[in-house]
Amino acid sequence: MSAEGETRLELARLSKSLFDRGFSVGSAGNISVAVPDGLLITPTNSCLGFLDPDRITKLDADGNHVSGDAPSKEIFLHRAFYETRPGTGAVVHLHSTFATALSCLTDVDAEDCIPPLTPYVVMRVGRVKLVPYVRPGDAKAGDLIRDLRGAHAAVLLANHGPVVSGKDLRSTVFAAEELEETAKLIVLLRNSPTRLLNSEQVDELNRIFAAY
Repeated sequence: MSAEGETRLELARLSKSLFDRGFSVGSAGNISVAVPDGLLITPTNSCLGFLDPDRITKLDADGNHVSGDAPSKEIFLHRAFYETRPGTGAVVHLHSTFATALSCLTDVDAEDCIPPLTPYVVMRVGRVKLVPYVRPGDAKAGDLIRDLRGAHAAVLLANHGPVVSGKDLRSTVFAAEELEETAKLIVLLRNSPTRLLNSEQVDELNRIFAAY
């Protein structure tokens, strides 16, 4: 099997894992992965739990649709991460429950909406910014990501959900899961006295476990 064929199978397998565990529902969410001659992305209105590897969309290096079903309407969002964060190998956008809940709250710190509760969210996700709302599929979403100039590997889209970029498909999926689990902790601990990692502890993690 070709390397691209193996990537298609891995994308379908990890997508199903996310769906089976409730990180996406219905046709929500979309995932992309870089390949040497372009990009693979889940098709529009597809369900992450039932992807046909052969029908996954392929785009060339210029963003032209070359094979598979029509691409996710969020393609603008994905391409913006690849364009602004060198080394990006995958992008995962979910509508996972707790991260989406945080994206709807009015008292979330827009500059740092996932506080450092655990070392793992610092190591795997980093500082998460809340991005203003635009309708799903609006090309302005890509502009909002480009405006960040590559400063954030992950964002919360206001009233929409999380988007995480990473160096490869597997680690990006794991980071998206870590973000969701941390968001769940934030909601569970809401209004309770909470101990966060301090700045020295965060700095140490960033030095030792540097993001891609």
